[in-house]
This record gives sequence, structure tokens and C-alpha cells, in this order.
Amino acid sequence: MKALAALASALVLGAGAALADGGITVRLPDVSSLSDTQAKSLIAELANVNVITSNCPDYAITDGEWTLITGTGDLLAARLGLDAAAYDRTYYGPAFKLLDDPGACDRIGPTARPLIQRLVGMGGGTTPLTQSQ
Repeated sequence: MKALAALASALVLGAGAALADGGITVRLPDVSSLSDTQAKSLIAELANVNVITSNCPDYAITDGEWTLITGTGDLLAARLGLDAAAYDRTYYGPAFKLLDDPGACDRIGPTARPLIQRLVGMGGGTTPLTQSQ
């Protein structure tokens, strides 16, 4: 499951790119101008969308989109000084609790596309840059 892969290995690569499980690399957005408050809000939104799109079939996303979401979350976690345990506890714990709410898929799922477009507008991308061997 993609969401578990994100929890198991929070990968942040230099040069503004992220490598997903399976070898897809995408360009990550520039998050340097975000305030800490904006960064915390965005990382929470990313975790929620990641969990919902990974667990609600009607809102599935591509591997490139998933890599953009998780890579940006990892970038923000590093910027905020969160280790993997704090990242999981603070953002993914509450995101996974959303799955207990029968309306969460239909409430959060439609926010995935606008969030992805926002990340693209910040310089991110969903098109794979490379494939690992």
C-alpha cells in the first residue's frame, strides 16, 4: 500500500526531486517561501490527501501524483525538523483516523486534484523524470 510505503520510508532527495517506491522521480515544488504555519497546514493537507487517495478507489491518483504529494510532505517534514516518528504521529496518525469516517473519501477526495495543481503551480511536477533500473 502506498500510504504504508510513505510511512516506512520518508525519502527526501536533493535537487528538488523525489524518488518514489518503484523508482519514479518527479520535480518537487519550492516550499522555501512558506511560513511555518503555512508549511504545517500544507503537510497536514498532504497527509490527508495521501491517505484518502491511497484508500478510496474513486479518488485514485497516478504514481507521479503520489510521488509529488509524498515527496512534498517529506520535504516539509525535513524543513520543520520532524523525524519519521513525529511526522507519523503528528500528521499521518490523524490522517489514518479519517478512514473511520464514512464521509471522508467524498469530502477529502475531491481536494486531491486542486492540491496537485497547487503543487504544480509552485514548481512541482507529476511527470516522471527518470525510471530506476
